[in-house]
This record gives sequence, structure tokens and C-alpha cells, in this order.
Amino acid sequence: MNKYGKVAVVMGGTSAEREVSLMSGKGVLEALLARGVDAHAFDPATKPLDALKTEGFDRAFLILHGPFGEDGTLQGALEVMGIPYTGCGVLASALGMDKLRSKLIWQALGLPIPAFEILTESSDFTAIEQKLGLPLFVKPACEGSSIGVSKVKNTGELASAFKEAYKYDKIVIAEQFIGGGEYTAAVLGEQVLSFVKIEPATEFYDYEAKYIRDDTVYRCPAGLSAQLNEQIAGYVKQAFWALGGKGWARIDFLMDEAGKPYLLEANTAPGMTSHSLFPMAAREAGLSYEDLVLQVLNSTLE
Repeated sequence: MNKYGKVAVVMGGTSAEREVSLMSGKGVLEALLARGVDAHAFDPATKPLDALKTEGFDRAFLILHGPFGEDGTLQGALEVMGIPYTGCGVLASALGMDKLRSKLIWQALGLPIPAFEILTESSDFTAIEQKLGLPLFVKPACEGSSIGVSKVKNTGELASAFKEAYKYDKIVIAEQFIGGGEYTAAVLGEQVLSFVKIEPATEFYDYEAKYIRDDTVYRCPAGLSAQLNEQIAGYVKQAFWALGGKGWARIDFLMDEAGKPYLLEANTAPGMTSHSLFPMAAREAGLSYEDLVLQVLNSTLE
């Protein structure tokens, strides 16, 4: 596999998603080594980023989640160093990480999204509870893996949920609850893979359900009609394009009880752990984990 040269699997980092990134990175590294790629783990938390250049890396497989890794910062540094990397570029990474800005772009295009409000310390929390209805979700705008997310079920709880989310980001969103099911769409190049339906045993698809518990149920294919599949795939492609996406990403979406879809958020550095959704969708498309990793790396040759 000399065409790739020396490959850095960039993982770990310093964000709240460090442990998830290390799990994902371990899987990616093992897959690349199994396919004969000269791949090496690289953790920016333990060595300076410019070591990518001084140690002679030819390209980077980015599996760094959260701020710095997924928000365009790392991508910009690699652009400056002239090192090809996997996944979305600077703009798409920054927009995808920012749930508020991505919502505003999708909303401007007329794509369906849940109703939302921006929360501040001076917000009228009672009025927002009444406007969006209960239950509702509160989340930091720029975190992943459901970190800092809470479900507000009772009147008067919004203020404390805001304080919890505010620990992780200064921009906090309150979002309408959509109760007909949670799904994800994996985008690989120009292709939208089979949707995955997520059925957590917990209150919602939180950090524990994503990475620790073994009782979360995943259905792939998701069991939607061919017509609905086509409609949602169209929304997903528009959403990905609008952010300037390339390479690969996940677009999460919800369904209401009437069967109407709502786009939720983009993940431009998809997880690759044993519990992750992208490998599930790839398997349904006939791609093994190793095939998927190699196909993602191939995008750096284009």
C-alpha cells in the first residue's frame, strides 16, 4: 500500500470526547495495518501537531472528535502544512460542529428541522417551555456524543438544564421534542447508505447508550418505505451539500408520530467504535469495516 505513504491516524486529543476518539482510532489503526498500510497512531495531546510534518507523514486519517478535531481547527492546520486528510474541509467541519449555524443554514433552505430557541442567562425559561412544549431537549451548540445534553420533562427544569449545557459551550439550544423515532444517515462520497434506526433502552440516545450499554437496539435497514427513504436521502444530500461536505459524514434525523422527518445535526468525524453507526450502515452496503476505512482513506488521493 505504498500509494498512501506514511499515514497518521489522528486520535485522542483534549476534548470531552477523547475516550471515544481513542476507541475509534484504535479500530481504524488496526484496520489500516491489516490492509498493509504504513499507519501510526498520532495523539495531539501527547505531541505537537507540527510533528506530523517533521516525522514525515504523507497523509492523515482524522478520527479526532469534538472541538479542535472536528470543528475545522485541525483541518486548517493540515491545510497550512500541506498534508492531505480524510473527511470534510475547514468550512464544513466548522459548520457541522456548530448545531446552531447548521440549523440556520438548513432552515434558510427550507429543509425540515425541529423548532428551537437560543438560551441565555436572561432567557424567559417559562415562556420557552410553553412555546416549544414539554418534553424538550437542551444541548450545547458545539459538543458531540450527547455531552451536556438533557431532556426537560417537567415545568421549571429548563433553567437547570441550561446551566448544565452552559458548562460545555456558551451557546445553548433548546429544541422541540420529536417523538417518532431517531435515525441516522451515513454519507460516503456521493452515496447515502442505508439508514439506521436507533432504539435506546435509556431515556434518549445519550453517551452511555452510544458507547457503553449493550441494550441499545439498532435496525438497519430502518424499515421505512421506499418513498420515504428517497425523500429523506434527498434532504440528507442537500444538508450535506449546504455545509460544503465531502468525503464522509453522518446526518442524524428524527421522525414524528405522523411520519414526517426532521434533520437534527451533522457529524463530520463519524465514530468508528464497535457501537458506532457508520460501520453498521456500511456493512448493509456490503462494505466490511476494513473496506470502509480504506475507502475513506482513498479520498485523500483525489
